[in-house]
Amino acid sequence: MKFPDPLIRGTLIRRYKRFLADVKLEDGAKAGEVVTAHCANPGSMLSVNEPGSEVWLSPARNPERKLKFTWEMIRVSRSLVGINTQLPNALVAEAVEAGEIPELGGYPSLRREVKYGVNSRIDLLLEKDGDHGGGGANNEKCYVEVKNVTMKRDLSKNAPAEFPDAVTARGTKHLVELAAMVGLGHRAVMFYLVQRQDAKSFAIAADIDPIYAKGLQVARKSGVEVLCYGCKLSKSEIRIETPLPLAF
Repeated sequence: MKFPDPLIRGTLIRRYKRFLADVKLEDGAKAGEVVTAHCANPGSMLSVNEPGSEVWLSPARNPERKLKFTWEMIRVSRSLVGINTQLPNALVAEAVEAGEIPELGGYPSLRREVKYGVNSRIDLLLEKDGDHGGGGANNEKCYVEVKNVTMKRDLSKNAPAEFPDAVTARGTKHLVELAAMVGLGHRAVMFYLVQRQDAKSFAIAADIDPIYAKGLQVARKSGVEVLCYGCKLSKSEIRIETPLPLAF
């Protein structure tokens, strides 16, 4: 996924009220100006919100938008980290359609944000028969839930990226609903997308949310599959690159 416009370098001053970040611009005609950018990440952002860090912003294309920039990436040590949680679904969908995730190949139909379960929407629904009316064999449908992974508390070379970075009752609910889809004869996949390049594996932060960790164990025993892929990030694009081993 290429960014439609060149990103703008800045220095993070602070992130606050979950969706706001003050950034001092370092590039272009507005270098030195402090702007408030939209932070498209409602999580705790543990390990990726250190003041003074190099960050990269995308300019808003809508001239009427109140916040003229969106925070896209932060540099942690030598690695760029994608913090925008609005991108992972599109990144995974793009990679699936390009045949870059072999575990999810063979589905000619891909739809996003489809209602399922109890008042939920699945991130990606893959279908072999293309039947959007609910017909067809159950095993021709694959429900894919995507989670964005940014946290890496230990920056040593072989330390894993981790999820979640805060307690996530919503994430636990999704695991239950994925398991329910397996119980109905469908395929269900929990897909973790690590938007950083300095992780060699992926682990669950059970110390942060033991209920989620237990829920994932139960879901896997029920037949929910777990996939994890890393990304290659640059100032011009983010693309899914290689699968990462599970360290649990």
